[in-house]
Amino acid sequence: MRRVSAFALLALLASFADAQNVDPVVHLPNDVAPTPAAERLEAAAQRERLAEASPVAEVPFRSVGPTVMSGRVTAVEGRPGDPSTFYVAYASGGLWVTDNGGASFVPLFDHMPTITIGDLDVDWRDPEGDGPTLWVGTGEANSSRSSYAGTGVYLSRDGGATWEHVGLEETQHIGRVAVHPDDPQTVYVAATGHLYSPNPERGVYRTTDGGATWERTLFVDDDTGAIDLILDPTNSDRVYAATWTRSRRAWDFREGGPGSAIWASDDGGATWERLSVEGSGFPTGATVGRIGLDAHPSGVLYAVVDNQARRPDEPDDDEPAVTRDRLRTISRADFLELAEEDLNAFLDANNVPYSYTAESILEDVRDGRLDPADLIAFLEDANAQLFDTPVIGAEVYRSDDGGRSWTRTHEDTLDDLFYSYGYYFAIVRVDPADADRVYVLGVPLVASVDGGATWERADAEHVHVDHHDLWFDPERPGFALSGNDGGLNLTYDGGATWTKLNRPAVGQFYTVQVDDAEPYNVYGGLQDNGVWVGPSTYEPSPEWRAEGDYPYRRLFGGDGMQVQVDERDGTVYTGLQFGNYVRTTRDGGPIERTVPEHELGERPFRFNWQAPIWLSRHLPDVLYMGSDKVHRSLDRGETWEALSEDLTGGGRPGDVPYGTLTSLHESPFEFGLLAAGTDDGHVWVTEDGGRTWRDRSAGLPEDLWVSRVELSGHETRRLLVALNGYRWDHFDSYVYRSDDLGRTWERIGLDLPAEPVNVAKEDPHNPDVLYVGTDGGLYVSLDGGQSFSAFHGQRARLGTEVEEAGPFDEVEEGSRLPYVPVHDLVVQARERDLAVGTHGRSLWIADVGLVSRLTADVMARTLHVFPPDTLEHQSNWGERGYTWSDPSEPSVDVGYWTTAAGTARVRVLDADGGVVRQWDDAAEPGLNLMAYNLVSDEALEDDAEAGEDTGAFYLVPGTYTVEVSVGGATATAPLVVEPGPELRSRARKKMP
Repeated sequence: MRRVSAFALLALLASFADAQNVDPVVHLPNDVAPTPAAERLEAAAQRERLAEASPVAEVPFRSVGPTVMSGRVTAVEGRPGDPSTFYVAYASGGLWVTDNGGASFVPLFDHMPTITIGDLDVDWRDPEGDGPTLWVGTGEANSSRSSYAGTGVYLSRDGGATWEHVGLEETQHIGRVAVHPDDPQTVYVAATGHLYSPNPERGVYRTTDGGATWERTLFVDDDTGAIDLILDPTNSDRVYAATWTRSRRAWDFREGGPGSAIWASDDGGATWERLSVEGSGFPTGATVGRIGLDAHPSGVLYAVVDNQARRPDEPDDDEPAVTRDRLRTISRADFLELAEEDLNAFLDANNVPYSYTAESILEDVRDGRLDPADLIAFLEDANAQLFDTPVIGAEVYRSDDGGRSWTRTHEDTLDDLFYSYGYYFAIVRVDPADADRVYVLGVPLVASVDGGATWERADAEHVHVDHHDLWFDPERPGFALSGNDGGLNLTYDGGATWTKLNRPAVGQFYTVQVDDAEPYNVYGGLQDNGVWVGPSTYEPSPEWRAEGDYPYRRLFGGDGMQVQVDERDGTVYTGLQFGNYVRTTRDGGPIERTVPEHELGERPFRFNWQAPIWLSRHLPDVLYMGSDKVHRSLDRGETWEALSEDLTGGGRPGDVPYGTLTSLHESPFEFGLLAAGTDDGHVWVTEDGGRTWRDRSAGLPEDLWVSRVELSGHETRRLLVALNGYRWDHFDSYVYRSDDLGRTWERIGLDLPAEPVNVAKEDPHNPDVLYVGTDGGLYVSLDGGQSFSAFHGQRARLGTEVEEAGPFDEVEEGSRLPYVPVHDLVVQARERDLAVGTHGRSLWIADVGLVSRLTADVMARTLHVFPPDTLEHQSNWGERGYTWSDPSEPSVDVGYWTTAAGTARVRVLDADGGVVRQWDDAAEPGLNLMAYNLVSDEALEDDAEAGEDTGAFYLVPGTYTVEVSVGGATATAPLVVEPGPELRSRARKKMP
């Protein structure tokens, strides 16, 4: 997203600011504590066990992109001198490698305990010829709302084909990994530590035995970790590190502190000396935020710092007569003396609705209906005043004496680079070919050619903003790789031109939605990449580059949020962060803002980062929206009314909106039967359209984030609730069900791994089938939540097992969902498709038609065969469309349920009981799927012709029987091939 002009104001909205005056003491909820690393690793092992025993493991998933936009890159590493080979790590999309310059990528980390990556380093020395040695530090260090915790450091000695865990699992977030250039057994790790809780496992760690043991050599305190670390290119025993004091809570982010500093070691990281001290020229104190470091081979050292100190007030001869500061202290008498022209100018400058004028406000103050302070309250939440005097933000410093003294390189401030959220950036890079060519990574990428004195933008319009890593090839001047929130970019000419390398589908979706079009469309909101819509039939392909029309289309910008679709006319309600929603159409029609507005004299509503909306399925003109209250519009968002009072605990002091609604749902059975959940652990139900609300939180864990409320589509009084402890660093899984609208609760899914739950939903066709998405993946229950299985899919089979893809096979269109955070789920009821919104691997779809048919009666049988879908006969089966195409072949999934393992004999019988095809299948207990290509062993009609290009005979129209026999049991189901339209001509195009 482009954070400029009016949108910059929307993106901020009191969400990120210095919070030095907020009490950092955290009182944990009852029975909630940070989850120890041992339990998190056991959760990963439990996930694997649930995958191995899953009765639905053969249900395939397919990635439906999109890839035209991407997800947040955290680290890139190239092979010096070889622009064809590089590795790229994503915040929550895993690790990928290319050996063809980015034309294609292969994932290397998909089924590790976590695929969130903070940093990696590559030792390109290859003494045994197995590939480079990779060191991966898991757990993103950018400290965002969805910066997932890692499980330590992983090592691969064969370029990523195999991995071993080498410790530091309690660090959770790692900012930098660095391999010693002379000793591959010595590796340094800058660990930032827990994000939402203090812990001692942070600071700088060193191993000298290849990861067998680690020593923490630099430690400040339990709130201060290490965010960056570099090795002096002139002296391999000299190491520099940056520490960072930060603590995040659901309601507040303290972005700096006195422990933020630059350090140096002259003995290979064994001991450390603090360099940024009073008198060094580098900022010190409580307002020092994140620091980034880099060094040039000449010895020049650069540092960038997120300075959270307030900018000094500067005299402004053009300051308007009415300002917020003046209104905060103005008396009633002085307010009434303001000129209407000046007051109207203030109202216009602050986007006050036109229904309020200087004349009306002065009259209300004069008559005592308003106080001047009400005007400030109307414009500001409790923390908006923190933005009135902006923070200094990004500063670049240079040292020519090994960090003993520092000089700020620029006189002017670097505006519109960090804004107030430098915690997300603070990375500096110096070109190894030129000590004066320096880059700072921020909302744009900026560069200086004069040692930091002056700066210019260094990326391009098609390069996404929010940059997080920049790698220079030391042997090929001008070649660089840039990683940002939009993916990966490459330049050969020092940034003059850039190429976009968004081949992997690694988007970070917050939400997913579908409509009822044919074929149906998939919608989703992405982190920093807007709201998109595309066809559910999408298959990843570069063909759109030739057609000039990408199948997905962006509907709105910003951080994309929830989507609701009016099926009557394709109206779409969606928006960006903090409740900024709009009404548009799926074909990209006009955009109209639709947000509840508070009245003058009221405080602004508190909207969550992902404010919930819901369009009534009973009366589609009715739209619901949640702030700290529930709002309802009866006219498609034109006007709004509050249906509730504040349903939260009232918020907490801090710089992040808190005390907000997080989930909202209306019963599919009854109009006005609503459930709402909040970020502070409250669940509410109204049975009368909002006239009365009942708090149904009793019996649920306190103070946890209510990630989802779902009223059943099968039982009127059934309510499903998911709670999430991520923002306490508490990673247990909480799913509850009530059959009396929350008066009593039953905890379900007790065998789920200890992973925060983001979503829990029923299957619309089978009340016993539940889908749950967690920070570790996707799960399904076939018995109403009493037990769960991992649901990640694999390849369908024909006759015998098909081996899973190896680590270097191209799996861009693979059928196994990675162990990626699943943020949202929705079932397209007509097609019985499950659409999965992942936060790191874009959108996936699985056909759950057979899963939804796994009733208790079916699963009680020893063997059951499901009738395959009816196919329409085509006369071109077995023929190529043109000379160089693949032959057209039919395919139908044959599914059967068995309680036994062994060899299944599968036969296809004609109407007379004759065998037309037979094969053996390796049966596993559970749902088994086979892809049958309708081939017959012989011609079924006297004049039948074999497929011209395959030489195979295919089933002719008729009714057949699929017979499966396993362990002495036999079951059958009909297979119908209907007559189809004959092609007018069998003539084929030939390539000239």
